[in-house]
Amino acid sequence: MAQNENLAALSAAGVSVWLDDLSRDRIRSGNLAEMVSTRSVVGVTTNPTIFQGALSKGHSYDEQVKALAAQGADADAAVRTITTDDVRAACDVLAGVYEASGGVDGRVSIEVDPRLAFDADKTIAQAIDLWKTVDRPNLFIKIPATEPSLGAITAVLAEGISVNVTLIFSVQRYRSVMGAYLEGVRKARAAGHDPAKIHSVASFFVSRVDTEIDKRLEAIGTPEALALRGKAAVANARLAYAEYQDVFDGGAHTSVYSNLASAGANRQRPLWASTGVKNPAYSDTLYVTELVAPNTVNTLPEQTIEAIADHGEIRGDTVTGTAAEAQQVFDQLAAVGIDLDDVFAVLEREGVEKFEKSWEELLSATAAELSGSN
Repeated sequence: MAQNENLAALSAAGVSVWLDDLSRDRIRSGNLAEMVSTRSVVGVTTNPTIFQGALSKGHSYDEQVKALAAQGADADAAVRTITTDDVRAACDVLAGVYEASGGVDGRVSIEVDPRLAFDADKTIAQAIDLWKTVDRPNLFIKIPATEPSLGAITAVLAEGISVNVTLIFSVQRYRSVMGAYLEGVRKARAAGHDPAKIHSVASFFVSRVDTEIDKRLEAIGTPEALALRGKAAVANARLAYAEYQDVFDGGAHTSVYSNLASAGANRQRPLWASTGVKNPAYSDTLYVTELVAPNTVNTLPEQTIEAIADHGEIRGDTVTGTAAEAQQVFDQLAAVGIDLDDVFAVLEREGVEKFEKSWEELLSATAAELSGSN
């Protein structure tokens, strides 16, 4: 089967296309393998909301839930078994991509329990446990970029475990994440792990930035404020890419990475997350076509993948060299009264809360299924 031209062009421009969804139906039906073959998909991301949606639809999990109920499993154990089984199976579907890309892509992400987002020790323990349970080299363990978790990110990487750092909203926090990655790889190397086998992405959330800032701009209501709607998220991501280049791509602070790279260490690639467009007034491909740059990942819901396949215009690199323009947008936002520090604090808190809520709903629904299977 041939790859879609638009998505192939996106990949050729240096963007790894990852699917932001997973379900047992998608794996069993061959849909995931088909998306690899026709939609340039080279990775998969999951989160508590995705698993909650998957388990609430259809009957793909009924047989396993019944077996787990017979074994006396509680909701936590059942959810853990079900989700790790799906992720392991998806890792196997993507094993060929993993091998062909030298371990860069072909990755599947699974998240630590979001209720542990502010508990570093428990995050570390569960990350190690998930890594051992899934037992696939092309796994990513997702750890949120909350301040208490920065040390956990370093500690997990130091164990030789590949990490997807998630829920990054601000450039300031992103700098800390890159530092945590480099320190983790340094410690891993000192402990005897091969740095070449450790990979990481930093998941920078996009659409939620516009959603929150647009709401505040509309509350201000001035022509200057309203003219800035729909500009903040792309500007924020472009500023993040400039920071990535500074640390990993020959910038003023690349020396730390260069020393590790000589031992085989990999870049921590920026990943654009939450790239489904929530405002129907904006182009449904906005957070893809405006964020094309080398060595990036864009994790897309299927609807956005199909939008790109149908009418996405890939114009090459739309990010490199745009930092000054992006900073102007941020200066204008501050000038009209947007408190950016507060925006990012709210987004991080709400991001953790949303995943916690989905996880609780997943546990509750699974408990009900287990009870009904007895």
